[in-house]
Amino acid sequence: MTQRSLDKTGIWVTTLCALHCLLLPVILPMLSLIGLSFIGEELLERTILSISLIVGFVALMIGMRKHLRFYPLLLLFAGGVIYWHKDSLGEMGEPAIILLGASLIVAAHWVNLRLTRAADVLVAKATS
Repeated sequence: MTQRSLDKTGIWVTTLCALHCLLLPVILPMLSLIGLSFIGEELLERTILSISLIVGFVALMIGMRKHLRFYPLLLLFAGGVIYWHKDSLGEMGEPAIILLGASLIVAAHWVNLRLTRAADVLVAKATS
């Protein structure tokens, strides 16, 4: 996979993870009726978030070799830590924590994509 496809995958996985967490309280009662209550398990949530962070780390490291900027990794790390602790403000604060953490992770990928494109343009201009 290329760095761009990893960034796009990371954006999608993070968005799906956030939607899963935000919609779970609404759909959990229905899931248990049809035998899909495992979707509400904490282990599944942590697994999806971990996959999102691993994909993000790989994509950002590849991008960092091109654009030499470190701050997208800081955004990813901050978003991951915030998202991981989504329960810290209780049930009422959980949606805000999820949105903040997911937004930072998505922003890390978006910034990485922009910085990589800018670096590619500079390289193209330098070689022409």
